[in-house]
Amino acid sequence: MPGCRSTGRAPLTAVTLDLWHTLIYLPPAAEESYLHAQSDLATMTLSEAPVRAGRAALGEEELRQTFVEVYQAAVDASFAGRTIAPGEQFRIAAARAGRDAPASEYLRRLKRVIDEMPFGLADGALEFLEGLRRAGHRVAVISNTVGEPGAYLRPLLTRYGFDRFVEAYLFSDELPWTKPNPVLFRAALDRLDATPDEAVHVGDGWADVEGARAAHLRAAVLFTGLHEYGARYHELFMTHGGGRPSAEYTATTLREVERWIGRLLPAGG
Repeated sequence: MPGCRSTGRAPLTAVTLDLWHTLIYLPPAAEESYLHAQSDLATMTLSEAPVRAGRAALGEEELRQTFVEVYQAAVDASFAGRTIAPGEQFRIAAARAGRDAPASEYLRRLKRVIDEMPFGLADGALEFLEGLRRAGHRVAVISNTVGEPGAYLRPLLTRYGFDRFVEAYLFSDELPWTKPNPVLFRAALDRLDATPDEAVHVGDGWADVEGARAAHLRAAVLFTGLHEYGARYHELFMTHGGGRPSAEYTATTLREVERWIGRLLPAGG
């Protein structure tokens, strides 16, 4: 059963990691283009679909605004700890717009855009992950996937070599919860067979710090080394709670993060 512990085991230590702007990122201009592409694709897919009987035919800008409003609602829900997955966002927008538009077509087009995005790897990310495992820590990635299915990111992470070091990926679109919901953090720790007092979380935003606190993890490290965001991303995801969260431990490089973890957690088994 989740959360059960075998008696007499040696203590395990765990590190949970945010993904976007902690381990991978898009340059600001590309990030801006990517977020606009999401609404462009949704508008295109809605406009091509038949109008439902008895419904008015909305214009292109009205269709775009309908999707943007649903997307914003999904972002707001994520800060409350609840998931509205990308496919569900599109289905809600189609229903409001009175269009018989399949979410599968929107998601197919979205995957093509994601595959073409110039994702970058945080400086020293693989060395950082390798160092965590060498120290005996078990590692999980916890990501709020509001705008894209986690399944579309998995191939990228495999190509980067993350799978050698990461034992579990928790993408919010595949679960009912988002950060800062503490249930999501506890689900990650269950997969790693660790307890909150044996764990540290690392991330770049408010939901990371507040979620780790709510889940009673030993500590949260705020990583600020990739705090250069696209304007739209910053507006959507980084202004909650007044911007940069209050954190006891901060770091501008992953090497600094590793040093904090070395101080906060004993060497693992």
